[in-house]
Amino acid sequence: MKSWNESIHFCDWMGVTCSSRHKGRVTLLSLPGHRLIGSIPPQIGNLSFLREINLAKNMFKGEIPQEIGRLFRLRILTLSGNAFRGEIPSNMSFCLSLEVLNISMNALVGRIPDGLENLTRKKLNTLSLGLNNLTGTIPKWLGNASSLVRLHLGQNNLHGSIPYELGRLSTLSSFVVAQNNLSGIVPPAIYNLSSLIVLSVAWSWNKLQGEIPSDIGLTLPKLQHIYFGGNQFTGRLPVSLLNASQLKDIGFEINNFSGPVPQNLGRLSDLETLTIGANQLENLEGDDFNFLTSLTNCSTLSTLDIGNNRLKGQLPTSIANFSSKFELLSVSSNQISGRVPDGVGNLIGLTYLDFSENFLTAEIPTSIGKLERLNKLDWHRNQLSGTIPSSLGNLTQLLYLRLDVNNLKGEIPLSLGNCRNLEQLNLSFNNISGAIPKEVMSSKMLFLGLSSNFLSGSLPLELGNMINLIALDLSYNRLSGEIPSTLGTCLMMEDLRMQDNLFVGVIPSSFNALKSLYYLDLSRNNLFGQIPKYLQNFTLLQNLNLSFNRFEGEVPYDGVFRNASALSITGNQNLCGGIKKLGLPPCKIHGQKNERSHNLKMVIPIVSCSILLVVLLVLFAWRRRSKRKATSLLQPQELFPKISYAELGQATNDFSSSNLIGEGSFGSVYKGITHGMQIAVKVLNLKQKGAFKSFVAECEALRNIPFCDDHGELVIWGCERTQYEGVKDQGIRHWSKPGYAFSIFGIGLVPPIKCNLQKRNKLLGSASIPGEFTARRD
Repeated sequence: MKSWNESIHFCDWMGVTCSSRHKGRVTLLSLPGHRLIGSIPPQIGNLSFLREINLAKNMFKGEIPQEIGRLFRLRILTLSGNAFRGEIPSNMSFCLSLEVLNISMNALVGRIPDGLENLTRKKLNTLSLGLNNLTGTIPKWLGNASSLVRLHLGQNNLHGSIPYELGRLSTLSSFVVAQNNLSGIVPPAIYNLSSLIVLSVAWSWNKLQGEIPSDIGLTLPKLQHIYFGGNQFTGRLPVSLLNASQLKDIGFEINNFSGPVPQNLGRLSDLETLTIGANQLENLEGDDFNFLTSLTNCSTLSTLDIGNNRLKGQLPTSIANFSSKFELLSVSSNQISGRVPDGVGNLIGLTYLDFSENFLTAEIPTSIGKLERLNKLDWHRNQLSGTIPSSLGNLTQLLYLRLDVNNLKGEIPLSLGNCRNLEQLNLSFNNISGAIPKEVMSSKMLFLGLSSNFLSGSLPLELGNMINLIALDLSYNRLSGEIPSTLGTCLMMEDLRMQDNLFVGVIPSSFNALKSLYYLDLSRNNLFGQIPKYLQNFTLLQNLNLSFNRFEGEVPYDGVFRNASALSITGNQNLCGGIKKLGLPPCKIHGQKNERSHNLKMVIPIVSCSILLVVLLVLFAWRRRSKRKATSLLQPQELFPKISYAELGQATNDFSSSNLIGEGSFGSVYKGITHGMQIAVKVLNLKQKGAFKSFVAECEALRNIPFCDDHGELVIWGCERTQYEGVKDQGIRHWSKPGYAFSIFGIGLVPPIKCNLQKRNKLLGSASIPGEFTARRD
């Protein structure tokens, strides 16, 4: 604090207030939300005139000093939203004037100290200990806190039952014990605390049970927020709740409530949230959704979850009249039939819409395209027909789209390419045909499911754009052509399923980079060639299915190939080798038939090599003369090809020690041959302090230094100027040595720091640099 200095009297410091009667005595210390760090010094106990301390929403750590117990005039202590550890100071019980004790949202441990009982016999009206790691049981002596108005103990590790003594807290307005490990029943006397506004016993590990009294709305007339979700309550939803006319939030989800939903919920005009999903509720008359029509009277309703029940019948058209503030609607996992009302497009405030796992029929209404704020749209496992409406392309904020397990037909609309934020797209198990449009290949996509359709054609090269893709399921279609090598750029891939298609060719060498794979299924295609040996180095791979293709040659022995139960290679007739459990024949070693044929085999290569050597000498001399002429006419990008990471690995034998030609302070240099030329590849050790700075310095030096190549030609090469930016640590594990990054002559730095992606694989020079990767002139 700039104002906290010796030239300004401490009574004028920011956040400090002194007494008007007792000069120089501090009465108030209020510094909430200033991102203050450090700990509270024990000397705070010397400020004996302090009446209020408010240090909420900072970053204080350490323990709450015991010396606070000396502040006998203290009325309000607010330390919430920090990182205090340790136990609650026991001698805080000496603060007999304390009215508000709020130390919630910290990392406090231990039991609620019995010493605090002294406070409950005095003036304490607020006790807030929630969002800590407190253990033990709720003390019975809390029932003696006759002045207590707010009791918040939620989100701890408290166990046992709710003490019956708490039913004596006649002034209590807010009772929160949610997200603990409580069991038993809610004491009946709690339901008679007529001052209650908030009643929360919900969620997480709670095992509370019993029935809610049928007259709860009469005994708790001031109730505004009631949360019972995530427990084991039974019985019916009490109709008397309609008498608690100030109710705003009703949360009864994930219990065992049964019977019908009260019909006149619309009388609760202030209702904002109604979550009654995951129960056993049913409309006994078979087609009675009057309660939905009634809810259209609730002008502030924003959330309605009735999913995972036994409701049946058709959705009323009245749902189109819900509040303009309506944000979440879930009717999933019921027995709802008929068509989705066209008026659903009027709910323009919706961000979440879930109609999944019902018996909905007919087409998806095109009006759905009006819901431009929608983040999640889920209609999977219904009986929807027709085509996917192109209006879905208007949902540019969509993150999650599931239409799988329906009867949809036609092609995937190109307009889905407008949903650039889409992270999950699942259209599996439909009758969709045509090609997969490249437009849907978003870089933000995490999951793409197109399985079990009638898709055809080859895969777009744009698959490589989905660099964050974790799971891809293209199985059971009619896709053909070769598997694009660009798929190897999806370094985050963990689950890849392409079985039961018409793919041909070999497994791309670029798959060598997919080291995060744990499930790979390429079975029932027309793939051929050898099984890549690099698959045995995929340490995370748990399931590999290559069956019913045309693979041949030796099966690797290590990694997933050691586990016969995790591997399927049946239906490939020309495989050999592998572990014994696979039952394959041993690979044949070609021996000598007779001495004559052996001599013949020796003579032919010698003669052939001699002829070839002469030809090469002639071509070399001709090429050297012609190259000098061509060099002056061509640009570097025309002379030198782009080189992928997979090619780098192949050129250097996966950066083996046999290819190591030098080591320095910040990395190692490997030699290799690719595209008919020798290359040097530097591997930076980013764990070494200064490595990145060294890399930038080398780039700046090399971009301006001319070099002579092996033929005496002058070539300018080095790094382009690039923008460097920090990125998440995604993908580091995909490289052979975590924490290392690879570059070609300083180009192509990959995570955790990335170089200009469009330029990362461009080779800008041909000089072969022996030894340490430093600038030198031949």
